[in-house]
Amino acid sequence: MLYQLHELQRSFLNPMTAFAEAGAKAFSDPHSPLSYFPFANRLAAGYELFYRLGKEYQKPEWGLHSTEIDGQSVPVLEKIVLDKPFCRLLHFKRYTPAKRPADPKVLVFAPLSGHHATLLRDTVAQLLHAHDVYVTDWKDARMVPLSNGPFHLSSYIAYVQEFIRFLGPDVHCISVCQPTVPVLAGIALMASAKDPKLPRTMTMMGGPIDPRKSPTAVNNLATTKPYSWFENNVIYTVPANYPGYLRRVYPGFLQHAGFVAMNPDRHLESHYEFYLNLVKGDDLDVQSHRRFYDEYNAVLDMPAEYYLDTIKTVFQEHALPKGTWMVDGKRVAPEDIKGVALFTIEGELDDISGSGQTAAAIDLCSGIPKSRKQHFTAPQCGHYGIFSGRRWRTAIYPQIHDFIRKFA
Repeated sequence: MLYQLHELQRSFLNPMTAFAEAGAKAFSDPHSPLSYFPFANRLAAGYELFYRLGKEYQKPEWGLHSTEIDGQSVPVLEKIVLDKPFCRLLHFKRYTPAKRPADPKVLVFAPLSGHHATLLRDTVAQLLHAHDVYVTDWKDARMVPLSNGPFHLSSYIAYVQEFIRFLGPDVHCISVCQPTVPVLAGIALMASAKDPKLPRTMTMMGGPIDPRKSPTAVNNLATTKPYSWFENNVIYTVPANYPGYLRRVYPGFLQHAGFVAMNPDRHLESHYEFYLNLVKGDDLDVQSHRRFYDEYNAVLDMPAEYYLDTIKTVFQEHALPKGTWMVDGKRVAPEDIKGVALFTIEGELDDISGSGQTAAAIDLCSGIPKSRKQHFTAPQCGHYGIFSGRRWRTAIYPQIHDFIRKFA
């Protein structure tokens, strides 16, 4: 019923946000006589703030049409190379000179945790300078027809293995946040089966490998509520106006509300500063705010089975670090991984995946020689700073670049 009420609210807000958008343009466009009224800039700012608070945010475009390689700009084409019911595997093909040596092939596993894969735009953009990049682009579950069946955490692992085999064995895996767990599980199961398509390296960034270490508010919520609470309170059925009608999902709008609730003061201050910058005409800060919230406010629904499996297996049972995780009758044994190099990365100020949670993979993968394992904690870096922004570009990416080259 909550999902239906949300859709009703959207229907109610749509004409109001459309009016606010028109008002913002009318009081700011120099060709409009209203823009010359006293206090027109304040009215335009107020209208735009209301518009952005009330509008529905669609999945943003990647917008990666070119990159710079060896000082030269080269075109980039976004291609779908595999199209699965719940995910597309994208290739950002760079049109480099034919005689140039091939760069390492990198498979980026984007989170399936509420936001679209485009949240990793900065990650992909930086990698493109010196890597052949593929990325998992997860589909909104409300857009996946019920006839495509359920999607469990084990289904995610199966996708991980299929994508690695499709690109392997000379591929380097990078997982950001949530996918560190299923990616490690998928590679461990491949190693146990002596799969010849194992990747060369795996880089794990800010993920809950062992959420018992330095638990955050996210971890505490999962452990203080019983499994039945999540099943009964956050799982809803997709309404009839979407292709995924009747599919059970964890709605993106609930996940978004949870994200905002973690730091409400920060978001309130950001929107107030946005209003002031609009009034002052500070276009640089205004555009920066728009870009961030266009991405942050665009959310997707997650399949209920996958979400509940993650709550139970990862955050409540801690099955991976305890060595009790069974997938299709086979135990997930990270110690069976021997030839894949491992790099774990954490942010010192990460309030989603606490200190030590990702580094736990170092000990779990006891079969990998110490010479093929390394860890880095990025100073003064929060969760999003691990894969986006200045610290990602200047402090973290160079280490990933060197790590991949070392074991290419």
